Amino acid sequence: MLLPFVLWGLVLAGHLLLKALRVGALPDGLLALLLLLNVLPVAQWMLGYAGWYDSHDGYSTAMFYVPWQPWVLWGPAFYLYFRSLTNQEFTLRRHWRHLLPGLILVGLYAAAALYDLVWSRALHGQALPYHYGTKGAAVNFLDFLGAPANWLGYGLMLGYGLATLRLFRRYRRYLDDNFSDTARLRFRGLRDLLVVALLGLVLWLSFEVVNRAIGPLDYGGYWYAYFANGALIYYLSIVGLQANFAAVTPLRFEPEIEDSAAMPQVITPEVPTLEPRLGEASSSPNSYLDAARPVALAPEASVVAPVASDAALPGPPPAALAPELHPWRDKLLALMTDEQPWLEPELTLAELAHRLRTNTSLLSHVINTGCGQNFNDFVNSYRVAEAERKLQDPRLAHYSLVGIALESGFNSKSTFNRVFKKLTGRTPGEVARPKS
Repeated sequence: MLLPFVLWGLVLAGHLLLKALRVGALPDGLLALLLLLNVLPVAQWMLGYAGWYDSHDGYSTAMFYVPWQPWVLWGPAFYLYFRSLTNQEFTLRRHWRHLLPGLILVGLYAAAALYDLVWSRALHGQALPYHYGTKGAAVNFLDFLGAPANWLGYGLMLGYGLATLRLFRRYRRYLDDNFSDTARLRFRGLRDLLVVALLGLVLWLSFEVVNRAIGPLDYGGYWYAYFANGALIYYLSIVGLQANFAAVTPLRFEPEIEDSAAMPQVITPEVPTLEPRLGEASSSPNSYLDAARPVALAPEASVVAPVASDAALPGPPPAALAPELHPWRDKLLALMTDEQPWLEPELTLAELAHRLRTNTSLLSHVINTGCGQNFNDFVNSYRVAEAERKLQDPRLAHYSLVGIALESGFNSKSTFNRVFKKLTGRTPGEVARPKS
């Protein structure tokens, strides 16, 4: 019954690994590693049931020289996998040390195989001294390190798991500050998988406690733990493939510099212009304020177009916004009114900053401080106001809720319902004008 888990995991891991090598997709490679880490312990139990440990031949020897339970790699691998999904510029060059405990474990087994099978038996003709001539002295010594290595792995799984859950919370804030449509980028399936894996760790530890407190469990007693681990292979396959597909959207989540990015970056153009250009550096601490001063806008530029309900739309500039930034706020609101970029479902902070000819840090600061919202809520407030107007327009009474959602800039009905309820406290159906 464990064979379907092992076979599926090996086939998919091989496919992902080949894809990663062919196109350089790091998330595919790390997902393949995670699948293999789950396949190994299940395969060990399956082959044990098949009699490989008791055959006293080459099959038995092969069983002793494979690190079947590399738990020290699982936590770091999942952490790195999440980082690679949420930042397309992420590489292992600076972060490979997270995998060091697992690499050491694999290296020890490889060294034991070289010593026992090559040096001792092949070159010097010595028989393997343990388990009926199928197990060497070096790998027999590694057995003493098995329990400490497993407990270290459990600790790393817990530590890296909790660290990744904290990153998930910070990543949600990053999405809200940079994207107007975040549903498919939240990777909720991976978060749920991580929670399930941590619960599985508790289950595994309970088997360990029972094994030590009551007595050694036989193959049948431990089988259920490996069956649960096999089910995790299918779960990981489904949510991992979905996450890898969604990760084609350019993401630049870097938690190391997230706090420093909260304030606007200082920019100044290399040549005199009325507005700062995207991505330019600066040595002047007030250059982004200087660039804002020449912007001349008509008095009505900061007025939002009439909508059915503008309760969720930005009001007057708060006192917290520096007076020098008021022209940027006025220009932003004028752009939202005149060009209506919020009708584009995939609108991002970077695209809006490009249209305003500024950088994302300054624009994010203006939205957060000058409008009292993150980017996601700021854009969706316009969409909700437009949807509310359409819902109450008798000429559009024949429109479905899906049609209203799509024509108001939303990408799906589920996102429309969730955002509408969040910003208005009511469902779209409660606001819609009754059909005659």
